[in-house]
Amino acid sequence: MWTVVLGAVMVPVDATIVNVAITKLAAATGASLPVIQWVSTGYALALATVLPVAAWLINRFSSRTVFLAAVAVFAAGSALVAASWNVESLIAFRVVQGLAGGVVTPAAMTLVLGSTPPAERGRAMALLGLPLMLGPILAPVLGGWLLDTVSWRWMFLINLPIGAAAIGLGMRNLPALTATPQGRLDWRGLALLPPALAALVLGTSLMTPGALPPTVVVLFAVGAVLITAFVVHALRAPAPLLDLRLFGDRLVGGAAAVLFLYTGATMAGLILMPLYWQVAQGEPALTTGLLMAPAAVVAAAVIRSSGTLIDSRTPLQVIGAGIALSLLAQAGLAIAFTAGAATWMIAALWALHSLGSAFVIMPGSTTAVRHLTGPQVPSATTALQVSAQIAAAACVAAVSVLLTARLGVRLPTGPATVAELAALSPTARAQVGPQVAAAFGDVAWLPTALMLAAGLLALVVFRGIPAPQAHRVTASSVVPVAEESATEGTTRP
Repeated sequence: MWTVVLGAVMVPVDATIVNVAITKLAAATGASLPVIQWVSTGYALALATVLPVAAWLINRFSSRTVFLAAVAVFAAGSALVAASWNVESLIAFRVVQGLAGGVVTPAAMTLVLGSTPPAERGRAMALLGLPLMLGPILAPVLGGWLLDTVSWRWMFLINLPIGAAAIGLGMRNLPALTATPQGRLDWRGLALLPPALAALVLGTSLMTPGALPPTVVVLFAVGAVLITAFVVHALRAPAPLLDLRLFGDRLVGGAAAVLFLYTGATMAGLILMPLYWQVAQGEPALTTGLLMAPAAVVAAAVIRSSGTLIDSRTPLQVIGAGIALSLLAQAGLAIAFTAGAATWMIAALWALHSLGSAFVIMPGSTTAVRHLTGPQVPSATTALQVSAQIAAAACVAAVSVLLTARLGVRLPTGPATVAELAALSPTARAQVGPQVAAAFGDVAWLPTALMLAAGLLALVVFRGIPAPQAHRVTASSVVPVAEESATEGTTRP
């Protein structure tokens, strides 16, 4: 388990470590916020693009082989990012990272779920959830320290020793598994889905509030046509790239929709928080990371408890409570930004959001797949990951566009780019600070609305779903499962 966690931790860390570096990257490359945010959006979009292929790769080459290969490519991509020379190469190499990272998590989840009896999957997923929970929270601290003491390039070079250790331990600790091919890859689906996602997210990043440029209309139209064609194809094909039929299952489809909204709100917050402290408050990168550290302590304290609770309580009790906490925190942040609240209060509200996340993300995924068997497990986990990454990419793009627009409205004659605002002197920042904070408050209502929608949907999806019939299983009575057969739905020791 710890071998898998070590290899998987790089993906969520790199998904958010650049958040504290956005202002410095914008200043170094001369890019605007809607452009430089593609270091995050491109990464998330690449994750979503390759995720549908992950299930086929896992069944074709085994989860162990795919996991180790993806970790190796991810580490190599990290080295390329560190060597990038302009904003275009930076974004391109982040896409390479995302393509590898999109395979790491499904392979890790398949390894864990295939080795765990159903009654214990909540606890196992909670442990696997440690990097998914702590990575996005600890990453700003690490990134801030590296930015202030060395260089932004070291935010990616640190993946090289981690990747090497994960590969070495994986070759020793992970069992050699037999591949169970399911047939040819769905090339038609691969030609339809990734371009559709790219068109829709790119269109979102090019939007202008109050207007609809022709380029955006074309991109949305192309994306809609391709998505429609993919849906028609996926519902007819015997082995589609992404098995949309699984979304017909109440728990899989419902949990995917809830997590889509919740993940979008969370990723929007992860973009806004470091930008607020650096742009509105003028804090350095390390201080920004440290201000997010209390959330890491909260997440670490409760992540294991969330796995225990989802094995013994109803999904609505656990997930509903988590969404309620995050909604309260998100609404509080929207108000606190506008009012220029004390730093400690904003940090406390973000910690409350992190507390809620521990009871939503992994428990939601566990609830969705607990009742599945055989090849449905990697297919469902892949579908959930695709949904979450699409939400992340779209919401990061939307928040960047909206923040740029609100800063322009609030500061019609003053500096409006994040790089210019972050470089202001204390005296100049004191003059424009209230308007900058108000712009962040305006944008923060978007993730608040998404969180509210996630809560209302959870009430519908999880109402009446009973607690799992958990039973304790002794070690002597369980034969660990190395891999689930993709063709027969059976297991092999």
